[in-house]
Amino acid sequence: MGFYLIPLIIFGFIILLSGIFTVKQQTSAIVERFGKFLSIRNSGLHFKIPVFDRIAGRINLKIQQLDVLVETKTKDDVFVRLKISVQFQVIKEKVYDAFYKLENPHDQITSYVFDVVRAEVPKMKLDDVFERKDDIAIAVKQELNEAMINYGYDIIKTLVTDIDPDMQVKEAMNRINAAEREKVAAEYEAEAERIKIVAKARAEAESKRLQGQGIADQRREIARGLEESVDVLNNVGINSQEASALIVVTQHYDTLQSIGEETNSNLILLPNSPQAGSDMLNNMIASFTASNQIGEEMKKQNAKKGIGRKKSGEQ
Repeated sequence: MGFYLIPLIIFGFIILLSGIFTVKQQTSAIVERFGKFLSIRNSGLHFKIPVFDRIAGRINLKIQQLDVLVETKTKDDVFVRLKISVQFQVIKEKVYDAFYKLENPHDQITSYVFDVVRAEVPKMKLDDVFERKDDIAIAVKQELNEAMINYGYDIIKTLVTDIDPDMQVKEAMNRINAAEREKVAAEYEAEAERIKIVAKARAEAESKRLQGQGIADQRREIARGLEESVDVLNNVGINSQEASALIVVTQHYDTLQSIGEETNSNLILLPNSPQAGSDMLNNMIASFTASNQIGEEMKKQNAKKGIGRKKSGEQ
């Protein structure tokens, strides 16, 4: 008889063990009795009545992420694909609603994401979609929170993690961006060239000014030297005309000497004679004399005209 009791004891022990179960951290277990909700068990060691009670399911209480890819059209008729990442969590106090009210929470969240994105993005142009992606994420989060809170889900965060327009649109955007950058580069290059031209013109103007000042100083010193030379020659009994002739001849031969000393000069010397200096001086004197005579005649004529006006006034 004791032989028959051993299997019964073993069977009873197995059934007793089947009533013991554990629940992991950040997890809740739903226990049903005869198919009806009995209780919610959280992390730890628990016991249920074998055969009568069963674990209907387990709910993950960790923060989960669902990535939803939505394709829609913008206001400027550009098709674009948006990747929306939804971070959600089951509310511990509403595990019953999360388990019994929704068959597939992921599909429900996906449907709401599609609905919100396809309502918001068609109001924006493509550039606005990139600039206002946070507004899209906020709109999705608000809509999901209002809808999913009744099912025991809390929407922690929504993110627009990717915006992918059509390939042709991206190529066009890249060309526009490249053209804009080339335009800016051309403007900078033109400005740099203008600065170079202005700087060069200023440098040339300053150079010409200094060159003119040097020539003026040179001529002033030459005139002063000629004046001193004439004075020296006058002191030794040579009159001004003879002194001028002597200076011209001296400068003439100094010029010839300087030309002869320059071996790499490309200067072509025209036919020359010792009389050239004297002719030059005579021409200069004749020119000055004629100019003085014309000036004297004009003074005499002006004086006669003045006397005639005076007499006519007295009469």
